[in-house]
Amino acid sequence: MNQPQKPFVDHTALKFNQAAIITLNILAFLLDRPWLVTFVALVMLVGTLHPPASLFKQIYARILKPAGLLKPDPQHDEPQPHLFAQGLGAIFLILATVAFLAGVPLLGWILTAVVVLLAAVNLFLGFCLGCFIFYQLARRGIRLQLPQWS
Repeated sequence: MNQPQKPFVDHTALKFNQAAIITLNILAFLLDRPWLVTFVALVMLVGTLHPPASLFKQIYARILKPAGLLKPDPQHDEPQPHLFAQGLGAIFLILATVAFLAGVPLLGWILTAVVVLLAAVNLFLGFCLGCFIFYQLARRGIRLQLPQWS
C-alpha cells in the first residue's frame, strides 16, 4: 500500500526565515534594542498562526526569489513541524520581551540567545529541535493541528 506523498516545502524559504531571525536578534543584542526582539517575536507568531502573512517568507517569495537572489529548494516535507518550531521560538522571544519589560534584561538576552542558537543549529547543521519535539509529541499521541502554507 502506497503512502500519500508529503507536500512540498521550500527549504530556501525556511533557511531565509532562520537567517532573518538570527540576524535581527543578533543586531538587537549588539545595538541593545530589545524592541527588535519583540518585532521578531511578533513576526514569528503571526507567521505561525497565519503562514501566508509571514513577513520573512513574503520577503523571500516576493523579492529575493523573483530577483534570482535565492533559488527555491522544494522538498517533500511537512510544514507543521516547522511551524511548531517557529511557534516555540516566538514563545521564547515573547518571554524575552516580558523579561525586558520586567527589568530583567539578562534573562531577556539569554532567552533570545536560545532562539538564535537553535535557529543557527537548524540553519547550519540541519537539526530542528522544535521539529524533533513535534515528532516526539506525535509519537506519544499528541497531534497538533497547525495551519498549512503553500
